[in-house]
Amino acid sequence: MQHKLVPFNEKLRQAALMEYKIINTGPDKDYDNLTFLAAAICDVPVAKISIVDKDRIWTKSIYGMKSDVLKRENSLCDNAIHQEENITILSKSKNPELFSNVESVYGKDFSFYAGVPLHNPQGHAIAVFCIFDTRERSLTDEQVKALIALAGQTMNLFEFRKQKNKLYEVQKILKEKYRELERFASLVSHDLKSPLANIISLSELLKEENKGKFDEETEQYLEFLVESSYSLRNYIDGILSFYRSDHVLEKDYVNLDLHKLLKGIVDLYQVSDDIEITYPDDVMLHNVNKAALTQVFLNLISNALKYNDKPKRKVTISHSRNEEFYFFDIKDNGAGIPKEKSREIFELFTTLETADRDGNMGSGIGLATVKKLVESMGGSITVESTPGEGSLFKFRIKRL
Repeated sequence: MQHKLVPFNEKLRQAALMEYKIINTGPDKDYDNLTFLAAAICDVPVAKISIVDKDRIWTKSIYGMKSDVLKRENSLCDNAIHQEENITILSKSKNPELFSNVESVYGKDFSFYAGVPLHNPQGHAIAVFCIFDTRERSLTDEQVKALIALAGQTMNLFEFRKQKNKLYEVQKILKEKYRELERFASLVSHDLKSPLANIISLSELLKEENKGKFDEETEQYLEFLVESSYSLRNYIDGILSFYRSDHVLEKDYVNLDLHKLLKGIVDLYQVSDDIEITYPDDVMLHNVNKAALTQVFLNLISNALKYNDKPKRKVTISHSRNEEFYFFDIKDNGAGIPKEKSREIFELFTTLETADRDGNMGSGIGLATVKKLVESMGGSITVESTPGEGSLFKFRIKRL
């Protein structure tokens, strides 16, 4: 429990109270549990968490009577926040005038009051954790300690709410900045793709119509221009895919037939005789993000086939589960990944600087998107690989 650290200053106290944004908030079981415990431990009929506003006492939680907004003037809680002690204990026989004045405020003839001011870290009393009784009584040392402890926990809840509100505001700002970045990426990508498409088509046309007319060096330059244009286009598409992955995560969670999902993906690739993909039958996944999971499998299967120079390209997909996670393995017999690169490849714009089977360089965006999607589904992804022999990508997602 914070002690009073500064002289009483109403203006600063009010400013401190406003930072918590607690006034006029709805019921909260966490606070209600604390007032119930206070009444039970101290054996009193009424316990309250009273927020001392400018001209009123607003109740965040109350046990034992109806919640009401009271005038601050002449209230016992207003008296308590001006005291220097950790706890203010008052009885009617010792403070007859004070209790006589507050009878009209509370609408009940109380004879006992104990209140613990709730000081923020800067020492300003913003509220009071208090108990009332209609008969005069005393508190044991243990009851006093318990009341102070409960008041301290109440202040912790206030602080938690304050920090949560701050975090929410930061999240709002970051989301807006991210949307701006996404709009910027989309706009720039669109503006780049249009002239890039012209470059590609004109280069292809120039190459086709002048076949055999250029010398070898000129043809190499032209070929390089075409390849670079396609690489740039793939790079732009990758950036858009990465930023749009957040929209994929907003999709509804559904029950999913894994075999049906994988069959749809595998059918896109098994048109070639040199490709063999095996995957599990009769597996139902419950409450998963179908769009995100599809994107993950598309990326991993595509990479397994593109970076594979074997005569027979093989991909094996397996599945298991426990009470907490779904587990997936994607094993291939491709080019493999150096051990020192096994973590870096999931970082945005990181590549192995090797071309795929068609001679195209990777953008370093696909696996970063996969990692982002998997982690957003409460999971993680790793890779085990031996260069020249293949890779095993293992990922898991949370069961909901």
